Order: sequence, then C-alpha cells, then structure tokens
Amino acid sequence: MLFDDGSGVSGGVAVVAGLLGLLVGVASTVAFRLSERPRATAPVPSSAVDPGLVRALAVLRSAAVLIDDDGRIARASPPAYALGVVRGSELAHASIRELVTAVRRDGVIRDEELELPRGPLGPGTVVLQVRVAQVAPHLVLVLAEDRTEARRVEAIRRDFVVNVSHELKTPVGALALLAETVQDAADDPETVRRFAGRMQIETTRLSALVHEIIELSRLQVAGALQQITVIPVQGVVDEAVSRARTAAQAKSIRISAGGALDAQVYGDHALLVTALRNLLDNAVAYSDDHSQVAVGVKTVGDLVEIAVVDEGIGISVENQDRVFERFYRVDPARSRETGGTGLGLSIVKHVAADHGGDVTVWSEPGRGTTFTLRLPAASGEARAAHSAVRDPDGSDARPGAGSDGAAADDRDTHDRDTRDNPTTKEVDA
Repeated sequence: MLFDDGSGVSGGVAVVAGLLGLLVGVASTVAFRLSERPRATAPVPSSAVDPGLVRALAVLRSAAVLIDDDGRIARASPPAYALGVVRGSELAHASIRELVTAVRRDGVIRDEELELPRGPLGPGTVVLQVRVAQVAPHLVLVLAEDRTEARRVEAIRRDFVVNVSHELKTPVGALALLAETVQDAADDPETVRRFAGRMQIETTRLSALVHEIIELSRLQVAGALQQITVIPVQGVVDEAVSRARTAAQAKSIRISAGGALDAQVYGDHALLVTALRNLLDNAVAYSDDHSQVAVGVKTVGDLVEIAVVDEGIGISVENQDRVFERFYRVDPARSRETGGTGLGLSIVKHVAADHGGDVTVWSEPGRGTTFTLRLPAASGEARAAHSAVRDPDGSDARPGAGSDGAAADDRDTHDRDTRDNPTTKEVDA
C-alpha cells in the first residue's frame, strides 16, 4: 500500500514537471520569435532621417531612394517605383546595388549611366543616370534620372544626319559629274543639251529633298500648328488634287474625289494640303500609266477619314510597318526614277499627329494601296460658326466650293468603302 501511494505521488510530480517544462519551452520560443521579428522587418525610424533631407528629396523630379546599413529601403519616392528602381522592399537591379556597396566601402560618389530592364518581363529597357552618395552615417542616397527619351531623340537625330548626308550626296555628286561632262563636251551642242536636261532633273530632286527636310524639321518642333481653325475638307481636297494634276497628266492617270466633301476638321489648311498632296504624289508615282487614283471622304463618329486609293504595285506586309520611316522606300529604283525623297509619308505621319489624328495603310501586292488620314471632326457649334462666314447672298465664299459633281466610279476597290456612292470630281489627263 505504501508503495502504491508513493508511486502515485511520484507520477503526479512527473506530469506536473513535464507540463511546466512544456510551458517554459513555448514561452521561450514565442519570446525568441517576437525578438527576432523587429530586427528582420523594421525600417529605419523616421526620426533617423533628417527632416531637411526628406523635404529636399520631395521636390526632386528624379527617383530618390535612401538605403540603410543593412541594405533596407528607408525611404523611396514614387518615381523610384515607377521607373522600377525599387521593387517590393529592395533595389531591383544588381548594378545599382553594386554602386551602393562601393560607395559604402570608400565613400566616393558614383555617377553612371545604366541601361536596365524596364520590368521583370519583356525586352523593354530604360536608360537611367544613377548617382549614389553617402548622405548620413547610416544612409546612402540613390538618385536616378530617366534619360530614355533623351537617348532616343539623340539616336534619331544622329540617324537623321547620316541619312540626310547620304541623300544629299547622291544628287550633289551627280551634278558634279554632269557639270564635268558638259564642260568636256562644250563643242557638242547635242550632248550639252542632253546632260543639261539631266542636270535639271537632279537639281529638281535636290530642291525637293531640301524642301521636305525643312518641312519635316518644322513639323517636329513643338507647336508647329500656329493657327488652328475650322477647315473645310472640300478646299483641302481641291487644292491637293490641283497640285498633283501635272504628275497625273504625265502618266494619263485619272484622279477622282468624292464622298462627304462637306465635312470639316480642325487644323491648318496648308499642312493638311501638304499631307494629302504627298499621299496623292505617292499614289501617282507607284501607279501604272492609264490607271486611276481616288480620294474618298467619310465621317465615322467624331472622325473624318480621307482615303487615297490607287491601283499601283502594292506594299508587302513586312514593309507596311516601315513606310512611314524617314528615307524608307519600298522600291528604291522607282523612287530614283520618280525623284522620290523617302520623306513624304513621314511628313504625312507628323501632320496627322499634330492634328490629333493618325494615318493608316492597307495594301496587297498587285492590288494597290489605300492610305487613310483620320482627323477629328469639327463640332457642330464650330461648323455653324464657320457656315455663318458667307457672302451676303448666302453663297459660300470659299474657292471651289460650288463645283458640280459627276457620277461615281463603281469599280471594285478591295472592299474599300471610301467610295460608296460618292459624288466625284475627276481630273483626266
């Protein structure tokens, strides 16, 4: 009996001791975890960052990041996240982390231009001018300025200069050779006349190239539209067709215009005529003799679409994305024959963009091409105000506004609906 009682007491003590040990172990584990968590996640206290430094960083347009001794982000401005300098709670790029480590090691300011991935996925890149400096005993400052657009513009300017130099060299070199030939053939009137004619062709080509370079440069300057007014599409079409008439007549090409010619848009009359004339010149240059070119106008919602349709050689799919590049030619040999500069469609693209619109292309080799210039339509109030500017007898005072229309051209145009029952005007060679 005594043995049994002792055994029960000793067993109870053992159970109590085990429970106490378990409780102590749990308490120790919880205390350890709580003591470790602040060290792992706590940022540098706000009081550790000088308020003056914080105010100075707030007014900077550059991305700004403050990093503590443990490599944690103490502060980061919104641009730092937008440019991908910071992702989550750390610096996103190893190259910037290396600059921070080097500055922390020797205290020397680092300033480098880095081309970095724009995001975690895709091929996009961003060019950043990164400056890293120690600004406090335990803080390193990273400043990053986005230089992507500046580098892009610089590359475009450099390519433009190279292309212009190449394009100018061709007619200038040709003129030099022709002049030398004419000089050597001074006693042969027939040879002089023949080479003088070629000199005139090269001079015309050079003059057109210089003119279009100046025009394109003017369009690339911000604020190229000096006077934005309500522009009747009728007047733009009439003038552009008139200017393209000589080249069309030389190839016996008929130009017809129709559709919603009474539409009106906002913009600059001269620039819109230049854009449409370039599209017409392009259509005539790449069309065969005795073919036709059509200009169709229609209103789609708040947009006015002006389409130039030809029956020319067409453009392959791989070339369609490049036709608006400066100096790009689908058929260089034909361009040399017609005196094309390779700038016309680039000018059209810039004019459309300056007017808040765009230009698109549809084409199939052997079936022709359609370029569509899309522009914001003038509002009803603006149209009413413009319509009030008329002669006292109520007739429209605009040149060419009262032209009579002819029948529509009903030929198949590759599902292009720009000529659905239009009233057309024709220019026959």
